[in-house]
Amino acid sequence: MPLNLLSFMNFVWCRATGKNPFFLLVPLLAGLSGFSVLFCGAGLDAQDFERPPIRYGVAPTDNGVSQLQARLDSGQTRLESSGRQGYLKSLLQELNVPISSQTLVYSKTSLQRHRIAPRTPRALYFNDDVYVGFCLHGDVLELSAADPALGGVFYTLSQDLVESPQIVRQNDNCLLCHGSSNTRGVPGHLVRSVYVDAGGLPALHLGTTRIDHSSPIEKRWGGWYVTGTHGDQKHLGNLVLTSSRQQEPIENGAGQNVMDLSSRFNTSAYLSGHSDLVALMVLEHQGEAHNLLTRANFQTREALHAEIGLNKDLKEPEGHRWDSTTTRIKHACEALVKYLLFSEEAPLTARMQGSTLFADEFTQRGPQDTQGRSLRDFDLERRLFKYPCSYLVYSRSFNELPAEAKSVVLKRLWEVLSGQDHSKPFQHLSDEDRTAILEILRDTKPDLPDYWFENHKVEATTP
Repeated sequence: MPLNLLSFMNFVWCRATGKNPFFLLVPLLAGLSGFSVLFCGAGLDAQDFERPPIRYGVAPTDNGVSQLQARLDSGQTRLESSGRQGYLKSLLQELNVPISSQTLVYSKTSLQRHRIAPRTPRALYFNDDVYVGFCLHGDVLELSAADPALGGVFYTLSQDLVESPQIVRQNDNCLLCHGSSNTRGVPGHLVRSVYVDAGGLPALHLGTTRIDHSSPIEKRWGGWYVTGTHGDQKHLGNLVLTSSRQQEPIENGAGQNVMDLSSRFNTSAYLSGHSDLVALMVLEHQGEAHNLLTRANFQTREALHAEIGLNKDLKEPEGHRWDSTTTRIKHACEALVKYLLFSEEAPLTARMQGSTLFADEFTQRGPQDTQGRSLRDFDLERRLFKYPCSYLVYSRSFNELPAEAKSVVLKRLWEVLSGQDHSKPFQHLSDEDRTAILEILRDTKPDLPDYWFENHKVEATTP
């Protein structure tokens, strides 16, 4: 059976059985990154995350969303409902999520799919570790957070007007879609690009594409509105099929370099009339980065937990380190290091320019070194960022990696940036890139190991 058909059947099964594919994530799902649709892929059994040491469903949460609920419970703050968006604007303010991050997805690929169509797209907002989804006339707002210990944790907030709004965690059923091979086998996020018909239904016979920063621009944004300019580069955004039976090749000239969406749907019903292409590109990178951070976290904890049992069974001293444990940790961390340094990033061939202040606001959120440089500085002509090292190295998900994993990641980053490793995955980094990133991190990231401050010379070595 074709994978796309199987994915769709799984989605239908989730809906029919009440095993909610939790949407949310929104468009996340629907698109978190390349966006477009989130199908229930072959999911892992939720029990895989319920066993020690993870215990996903019962372990305490500590993330931006759970912290907001604690403030609501204590009376430190409250949410206000306003207009068509209900609690949305107040929620974004409390979570410090910028309106300029709004992206719009119109494929029917989430919990409130009956609300979604090209005339009523779903809006997604995000910051470095929280995502919020909004459907026009929707019953709930959809939230997810990158929890340092648990990965993607999913929530809903009812749009009913009540005295004390409650953000409710959604557990096991969400993992049917958000804990699959498509999310690196951990609770996480998924961005898809898909062809969509006039009713918002995915044209599965044309295929779907899982998106991250390595995806060619021409494959991105199917099922998403896109505003901004990008020269002669092509993409699948703003495209609505005239027939669900349409076949490739499909011309999308009217979907390119779009700055105004008002002819496509009622933009006044949303907090913004834009779906900024720079925000889309950041979202695509970030969703997969969160998955790989969670994977490194989980695999390290699972390896250490298994080692404890093995040492006990074989009567080895407590703390005895097995080669297999070290190998498992290094393997998970290596994939993370490559992604953080934008290995295999798809090149840009023309300048990208968003339609909102997102790029400026995003840049202002990050730390700068003594020369005024930041990992949040954009390039947007050759690649996404001027200095190709992910800003998520400052995130709690990175900082609270298990010590064994964090040590490996920092050592590998230093080996690459100091010029000791010029192997193929890192050949896209020039000597100037390596030196600049190393200097920025030295100035802006506390608690780096002492060896990061040793004199170094960036020079090629034998792979």
